[in-house]
Amino acid sequence: MSLSITSSVSNRSAARGLVPLCAGVGAYLFYLAAGEILLRDSDTMWQIRVGQWILDHRAMPYSDVFSFTRYGEAWISSSWLSQVLYALAYGPGDWAGPVILTSLATGATVAIFLHLLTPYFDPARAFLIAALALLLSTTHFFARPHVLALPVLVAFLGGLMAAADRRSHPSWLLLPLMVLWANLHGGFVLGLALIGPIGLEAVWSAEPSRRRELIVRWALFGFAALAASCVTPYGWNTLLGAMKILSLGKLLSLIWEWMPADFSTPSFFEATLLGLIGIAFYRKLTLSVPRILLLLGLIYMALTHVRNIEIFAFITPLVLAKPIAEQWGGPEPAEPRFGEARSVPFVTILAAIAVLIGGGVTTKLFVDQHPFKFLPSVTPVAAVDLLQQQKAQRVFSTAPFGGYMVSRGMKVFIDGRAELYGEQFVLDYFDATEAKNVGQLLGLLDTYRIDATLLNATSPAGYALDHAAGWKRLYKDGTAVIHVRANDKTSALPAAENAN
Repeated sequence: MSLSITSSVSNRSAARGLVPLCAGVGAYLFYLAAGEILLRDSDTMWQIRVGQWILDHRAMPYSDVFSFTRYGEAWISSSWLSQVLYALAYGPGDWAGPVILTSLATGATVAIFLHLLTPYFDPARAFLIAALALLLSTTHFFARPHVLALPVLVAFLGGLMAAADRRSHPSWLLLPLMVLWANLHGGFVLGLALIGPIGLEAVWSAEPSRRRELIVRWALFGFAALAASCVTPYGWNTLLGAMKILSLGKLLSLIWEWMPADFSTPSFFEATLLGLIGIAFYRKLTLSVPRILLLLGLIYMALTHVRNIEIFAFITPLVLAKPIAEQWGGPEPAEPRFGEARSVPFVTILAAIAVLIGGGVTTKLFVDQHPFKFLPSVTPVAAVDLLQQQKAQRVFSTAPFGGYMVSRGMKVFIDGRAELYGEQFVLDYFDATEAKNVGQLLGLLDTYRIDATLLNATSPAGYALDHAAGWKRLYKDGTAVIHVRANDKTSALPAAENAN
């Protein structure tokens, strides 16, 4: 009887141990199969171009080299490691590498997330929570540095919450994660900011006799994490540069991913948030004061900027996991959490190897039969071909076209680096593209000595230039429209080359 019970427990443990890996591989294959949804933001292209520049020059950028409006001005890349990884994965005209890399990061995020939830939820409930987190986050999943940093974010903050749940101090092994995070993406400042609130939960829940010791240990870890975040090619400037985006003021309300959540129309985030509130009231969930503050902070972040919804989606369950398991019932905490050693059954290792091999074979077969392409709406190929044929130098373009233009070796008016261009410059750009004041638009074109414009085919500025004195439409297709000065030599281009 005892042998039977031991075998049953071992089998359940092995099966539960495979759940994170299998779910992670499943998430990876899903996003690989739907790879085009990761290729719908042209920022990916300039990110790769920055990575290629770093590899070509064996140096880090300290000034802008990709625009003509800010050329030579101070600029550092807080996502340099992600950019290099994307550049290494990218082959000319082949987007399979970036898609695979981004899908791997997503799969790793899911696997780590489920590993952290496993002690508190049975596999079915943990899998459901992970699926909901993915659904909430998918709108912000692009082949960009923040996705490569997401598994590090979940692992680091999950490690902090694991320590708080144990009423202990965080493992020093989390510090290398902070170093990695600081080199992958500027979002590492969130990790630094949450050390204090999560540490407060550990101190709040601990026995009074241990609180002073925990305060000291969490404070030391906080200082060590701050030092670790400076272990980058830029040192302390990485932290300053990462925070610069937060100083853009009014501009943040105009950039999609920095806009506040909009509840004027139904959304999945709205339904999830209301559902969470309703369930918590119905089941009478009780939280400590620090956990309440953490939860309110995560909700505030998600409501303030939609790009923070993914943080809400993956971190909120970690904050609520222990109270829910204790008050609503959960599995016996037989498995250790992040940072604790455990033995792995041999059969689990074999099964894991089989899963990984299966994922690799599936990837090879799929990629060989499925070429990945960027959305045409952000890749005005024909229009840029024409501009390069005509040797246009100073082109006023919309920011979504900037990434593609950088990838084609053109100096741009603007791209996705809002922190480089500054609040007022980008606000002037938005006003110009909206063409609410045609005189202001024409003044901006004169100020920067623009000789051609490359705008979205339906841009109000494009319609305004159709009727503006001194400007002439040169080309238009379903993606973009080009205007040149009426006395420019490009206006002599034969009409047969105009697609519309």
